[in-house]
Amino acid sequence: MALLLESDLPGLTLVRRGKVRDVYAVDEERLLIVATDRISAFDVILGSGIPDKGRVLTQISLFWFRFLADIPNHLISTNVDEYPEGIREYREQLEGRSMLVRRARMVDIECVARGYLSGSGWKEYQAQGTICGIPLPAGLRESDRLPAPIFTPATKAQSGHDENIAFEEAAKTVGVKLAGELRDLTLQIYGKAAAYAETRGIILADTKFEFGFVDNKLVLGDEVLTPDSSRFWPRASYQPGGAQPSYDKQFVRDYLESIAWNKQPPGPVLPDEVIERTGNKYKEAYKVLTGKSL
Repeated sequence: MALLLESDLPGLTLVRRGKVRDVYAVDEERLLIVATDRISAFDVILGSGIPDKGRVLTQISLFWFRFLADIPNHLISTNVDEYPEGIREYREQLEGRSMLVRRARMVDIECVARGYLSGSGWKEYQAQGTICGIPLPAGLRESDRLPAPIFTPATKAQSGHDENIAFEEAAKTVGVKLAGELRDLTLQIYGKAAAYAETRGIILADTKFEFGFVDNKLVLGDEVLTPDSSRFWPRASYQPGGAQPSYDKQFVRDYLESIAWNKQPPGPVLPDEVIERTGNKYKEAYKVLTGKSL
């Protein structure tokens, strides 16, 4: 098992280090995105990584980019042999966990599709009977399927939580026409991905997309339909009325709650068992979705 907590690519300009991804400038038109094995919880990067997590996230995104080939995206290649010559020397850090992509002018909202009542949507529904201002029927339970999938945009937070906003607020930010295009595209992709996931015994409860413009054309960017950006639930154990087991960092959150951590940096180191179980859950998500082992 390989562990990469921070990439180091001398000669390339580091654009930013996110919670998981390191982004480098290749030239005026291209970026290199490296998915590390960092893991965050409650918006804090933890003191331990999950071996091969970055590979899993990259390979799941690659699977979905191919599956959604009719939707334009920013991906150029994930094959190190196809990268510019000066980058290939870093093959050991890049193999399986990096993407060469087109630079995009990113849209300033997160595009979230929800088909089930969970997470922040469940909290708002309990308080107000709505999600992002969208009225929902009374009497729904946590994890219930919604009457129809809904588009619930959010602000992009540089640090801390993204904040859910109403469609009208999104339209003020990006314009009415683009907000409508983003809503329609988000729900279209969600519907197609959710239908496929069902055939693999997985419920896609909700997911988050990012879009941007390349040559004035709207494209799908960042990661796509990974356990970090989506809630995947095993259909066999689905039981509305409470939280569901999911293919993500649930073991990490449960452990952190059990030690009464104050959720402030620095993030604690995780026990080996939690690291192993979480890593296995990510790999299981890849296998169940794609039918292949990593």
